[in-house]
Amino acid sequence: MKTLNLYVTRGFLLAFAMAIGILTFGMTGANLVKVLEFVSQGIPLSVFCKFTLYILPIILTFTVPWAVMVAVMLVFGRMSADNEITAMRACGISILQIMSPIMIITVLLTALCLYLQVEIGPPLLGKSRDLLGDAAINQPLAIFEPGKPIAYENTIIYIEDKEGENGILGVQLYTLADANTVAQDISAVRGKIFADNKEKVLTIKLFDCLVTDKKADKTNTIDRFYCSELEFRFYYGKQTTNRRLYIRPKHMKLTELMGMIRLTKQWNRDSTPLEVELNQRIAFALSPIAFLLLGLPLAIRTSRRETSVGLFLSVILAGAFFLSIILCESLESFPKLYPQYLLWLPNIVFQIVGAIMTVRISKR
Repeated sequence: MKTLNLYVTRGFLLAFAMAIGILTFGMTGANLVKVLEFVSQGIPLSVFCKFTLYILPIILTFTVPWAVMVAVMLVFGRMSADNEITAMRACGISILQIMSPIMIITVLLTALCLYLQVEIGPPLLGKSRDLLGDAAINQPLAIFEPGKPIAYENTIIYIEDKEGENGILGVQLYTLADANTVAQDISAVRGKIFADNKEKVLTIKLFDCLVTDKKADKTNTIDRFYCSELEFRFYYGKQTTNRRLYIRPKHMKLTELMGMIRLTKQWNRDSTPLEVELNQRIAFALSPIAFLLLGLPLAIRTSRRETSVGLFLSVILAGAFFLSIILCESLESFPKLYPQYLLWLPNIVFQIVGAIMTVRISKR
């Protein structure tokens, strides 16, 4: 029996390692596209490495359950196709005995996912967002992309191209009187950007400027004049301080989130969005068990050698599970539907259906 358990465990761990490597690489790469753009525009490579480490715990909470299902589908599908499971059962070994080492590993992986979801992942995810903001402030030219508007306070800036470390070309700057009214339109041939990280001041110097000044009086007259040099300063210290003080619920640890829920209820406010966030984390963390219970009987029933069958089924089931939770999470603005409890439906359905199918197979 010990030899059998080692055989099953070794096959599962090998398939799990390959699956989680591929899945994590794919999901991480999708999140790194924007950071790589910043790196190409001057942000240090160290920011890229830190950002990767910060988002990795949350990504693992998605890829670990998925990798469990992929590994189960591949290993037990092959064993079923090779009649190894039939031979084991002929020797008096039940399905539960065959899957017992995988169940222990899955419970440990579930505990890991739970720890990542409630303690490690959310704060690091918040740090990853702040990291990009800080990097953009330290390298202000990186956030300026040709054709993309950049807003500072009541000013919107467009550029056509970049030049050197801090130069910008073909600058169009608008100052707004209100959300829908342009007070001043400035076109500049070129400009330079300077950031004072100590004083939290961003300075933009424009050269060879054509200024169009629109007066906000009844005459609606327009004045145009040329200016060889203009300078604008933007204080970003307030925005940085506010970002540090305010923590979004999705970036809170479990204790902080539960404390916020308690305070919200004491203030007689709707705590549904916070409860949805809490239940969503736990539901995701417990998904490896649901994936195991449903994936194992499906793998045995398919009885195919082709890995494409197991991979296809795992993609369909994992996609249905994650999509169901995301859809339930989107109902947080409808507290009468109790979305914080609807989040548990995918877990409950997967586990019940999987348990029933496993029991039926074990009795055959």
